[in-house]
Amino acid sequence: MSELADRLRALPSFPDDMPGLDPDALPEDPSALFLAWLEDAIASGARQPHAMTFQTLTEDGAPAARTLILKDLDARGLHISTHRTSRKGQQLAADPRAAMTFFWRESGRQVWVGGEVEALDEAISQADWASRPTYDGVPNPDWQVYALQPARWEFTQSRLDRKHVRIGYRLGAEGWHHERLTTPAG
Repeated sequence: MSELADRLRALPSFPDDMPGLDPDALPEDPSALFLAWLEDAIASGARQPHAMTFQTLTEDGAPAARTLILKDLDARGLHISTHRTSRKGQQLAADPRAAMTFFWRESGRQVWVGGEVEALDEAISQADWASRPTYDGVPNPDWQVYALQPARWEFTQSRLDRKHVRIGYRLGAEGWHHERLTTPAG
């Protein structure tokens, strides 16, 4: 191992006191669990608990990721915003598949959600534009709010012993189904 590898291995990982995740006490709707975890992160004072890594696909199918802010969550999905002509806006126009990864280090929690995005209407987009700190009273026709409509969720509650609890939700014809996910022995 290199000196860097040794230094990285020695860094602290998770806090000693982390919440648990009981696979037998899960809500049927994964957005309820997500909102509970988000509220916990907000209440803990975590900095930018609504920040996430947003992943799209390039034209050759390679992943492209950047950090964005969650704007809202409703029946249409998880909202983000960007310029239609931005790199991510163009990628979403070409291929609407996307994913979000939230990570709250303070609680050892991570949420991954994937699905397809849908452009929301102009009124929602312009209301979001007008709420920005740099808004100067001029509408921006290039501004777009998108909603990621979840098809899959994955929740990970880390543990100090690295036997993390992972729960996967999938949307099927009859609604959401969840199961405990395991990592193959290696």
